Amino acid sequence: MAILHTAPSTSATRQLFALVDVNNFYVSCERVFNPRLEHRPVVVLSNNDGCAVARSAEVKALGVTMGMPWFQMQDLARKHGIIALSSNYTLYGDMSNRAMTILRDYSPHIEVYSIDESFLDLNGLAGHWDSMTAMGQSIRHRLRQWTGLPVCVGIAPSKTLAKLANHVAKKRTEFDSVCDFAAMTESELDTLFATIDVGEVWGVGGRISARLRAMGVKTVKALRDASPAWLRAHFGVVMERTGNELRGISCMKMEEVSSPKKQIMSSRSFGTMVTTLDELAEAVATYVARASEKLRQQGSVCGAIHVFIRTNPFRERDLQYSNGIVIPLPNPSNDSTMLTKAALFGLGQIFREGYLYKKAGVMLMALTDAKKRQGTLFDDGAGDVRAANLMGVVDALNRQYGRDAVQLGAAGIQGSWATCADNRTPKYTTSWDEVPNVWAR
Repeated sequence: MAILHTAPSTSATRQLFALVDVNNFYVSCERVFNPRLEHRPVVVLSNNDGCAVARSAEVKALGVTMGMPWFQMQDLARKHGIIALSSNYTLYGDMSNRAMTILRDYSPHIEVYSIDESFLDLNGLAGHWDSMTAMGQSIRHRLRQWTGLPVCVGIAPSKTLAKLANHVAKKRTEFDSVCDFAAMTESELDTLFATIDVGEVWGVGGRISARLRAMGVKTVKALRDASPAWLRAHFGVVMERTGNELRGISCMKMEEVSSPKKQIMSSRSFGTMVTTLDELAEAVATYVARASEKLRQQGSVCGAIHVFIRTNPFRERDLQYSNGIVIPLPNPSNDSTMLTKAALFGLGQIFREGYLYKKAGVMLMALTDAKKRQGTLFDDGAGDVRAANLMGVVDALNRQYGRDAVQLGAAGIQGSWATCADNRTPKYTTSWDEVPNVWAR
């Protein structure tokens, strides 16, 4: 059992954060452009329409879990009229950018935590509003009016508490989608935290929550009141920090600029089985283009590329094969042409005839800052400049005219391997050909 101690008042801290989270983000994006989906059971499916990656509240009420395969929902879908949509990541990404742009009007310091969540630093902003709850309601109404997206807002003296406050704002109607822990008394917080399961705390996963419950720590209040020394001894320094955050001691700073990734992967399952080297080469070249674009965006170069292919392990009647290879580069690079050449060489080494391939992918490894790239003895740098200029033009054209407007010939033209998306809605906000038409009678 945890050793208890007196928790310090959360009002003593000067830190204040807000977490703004879009409700059922993918489904909400779809409903913005198709109001007929409101109050209907809607599920958004993963690549190749495989499994649920987003569920409306109506679908959740039917017992559909995250990641449930679509084929397992068929009976439910027929009985309850579940509407299944293919993932439309272009639309979701653009709607996310629009929401984040609006949030920057409320705070100069914003951390984009995920496609549908952002932390706002509210320090020094209290004097501009009657209350932080009023600010949260303003955020909520403006996002709804300007983008059509419904959001909940959690406000608290630490990021972990802000996450928890957002959870409360979603689950408890009395808060009207905005919950401010900093405006609540110690007694009110004690009562509230005693009703919330410890597994709802940010960073407390299934295994840790099971261990905590076995030790008698079953609620958020019990975890908050546990001794820091006890938490460190049994769970390590990360859980000790979580306990401090629950007590209103801010231990996690805002990360306004994302740290460069140490690895970048691009991989997809195919819409149909692939048997030939040429088809696999087109897919791999396309994935290299995706990954190298991200590599250039974060200002990095890679020193090696990992290529892998595999059959479908769920088709037990088929011959199974899975293999990968790492190709070191002579010089670190972010040039798509060089990376594609290395990836296709590696693919040729691992490809085997006679198999039905379901997936391929690439991983860029050994990433370093492009500005600190070490040159070779006989390299005058002219080639690097030409490659950088070429890639800059390609990226600019693709940003202006859409993904794959300009691509390497090795990527082919939308082969049979392309991801299946039979129920994808239009790219309403990013493609002129798919902009909604409104006709006056």
